Amino acid sequence: MTAPGAPAGVSVPMNDLSLQHATIRQEVEVAIAEVIDSCGFILGPKVRSFEDAYAEYCGVKHCVAVSNGTDALILSLRALDIGAGDEVITTPHTFGATGEAICHVGARPVFVDIEEEHFCLDPSLVEAAITPRTKLILPVHIYGHPADVTTMLDIAARHGLDIIEDAAQAQGARLGTKTAGAMGRVGCFSFYPGKNLGAYGDAGGVTTNDTTVANRIRSLGNHGQPSSGPKFHYDKLGYNNRMDGFQGAVLGVKLPHLDDWNERRREIAALYQERLAGVGDLHLPTVAADATHVYHQFTVRSQHRDALSKHLQAVGVASAVIYPKPLHLTQAYAFLGQSEGSCPVSELACSQILSLPIFPDLTDDQVDYVADHVRSFYSA
Repeated sequence: MTAPGAPAGVSVPMNDLSLQHATIRQEVEVAIAEVIDSCGFILGPKVRSFEDAYAEYCGVKHCVAVSNGTDALILSLRALDIGAGDEVITTPHTFGATGEAICHVGARPVFVDIEEEHFCLDPSLVEAAITPRTKLILPVHIYGHPADVTTMLDIAARHGLDIIEDAAQAQGARLGTKTAGAMGRVGCFSFYPGKNLGAYGDAGGVTTNDTTVANRIRSLGNHGQPSSGPKFHYDKLGYNNRMDGFQGAVLGVKLPHLDDWNERRREIAALYQERLAGVGDLHLPTVAADATHVYHQFTVRSQHRDALSKHLQAVGVASAVIYPKPLHLTQAYAFLGQSEGSCPVSELACSQILSLPIFPDLTDDQVDYVADHVRSFYSA
């Protein structure tokens, strides 16, 4: 739908999943028909096939398919015995599931500020936040840019801590030669439909090289039944966090396209960089020297964010504030007692960030249209 005031027929959405589906529709329909024919509706052969393929893609021994990204985090925390009395260091600049998962296992999130350039957990602040109760560091590869896990691994090793990567927005991102999800002890993924690798409903996954952890997660997510063994034998209290066969089928079709789709996102990001360089007070995304960004979002900063967003809306261009408030300042985390000023970089970023449209099927002409109207805002 064209926004009021926009030229007739002009609309640039944040994403349009129907365009991607049109390119793989026949493959998807065949895969879904195979699920129906096999009656592999919960887990089943399509899920197992995807698990094997995604583990190989990430360069790890195991992928455990689960129901969604939030459950991936919760199961991973439980598998590492994180619980009451434990502290987990993480970022306040993230989707609510990151802190939610920590709280749901009974642990306490310790929100540490982000670094300014890439919006990821600042490793230079992590060590000072470690206490005798700290058990884990949980960085988030926000917007598709990998966090500096390399530095955090050194810190973790000195203090006997584990690292879980929240890689929900970073399928295919890399730091050096390591893929997101293969750096820490565990990697957690969301395959929500709008992600770079998205299912056709809720889905998630956990990656690890630790066979014991993989088996614990597989068991916990399947009602506490042993990961290999007879049904209806319960080793522990578990949950129902299984991926259904249709989602495994869709993800199996999409995975071979992921690198091409991510490369197109980088091409679009390069176009934005070229067309918006030096415009007004815009601060454009940067990429660390050893990082491969997959641009789940193309997020700029401006002191005039709200006015810019309103201007773009008037000409049919969608934009989004991801995220408008850091977690430590939301009502859900008031019990932590962190006030305004405790994570100043996150707080300032949340008042300035704006994500522009970026998805593989966005055309160069649409990118030009967005960039033209960003420039027209500043020229006015």
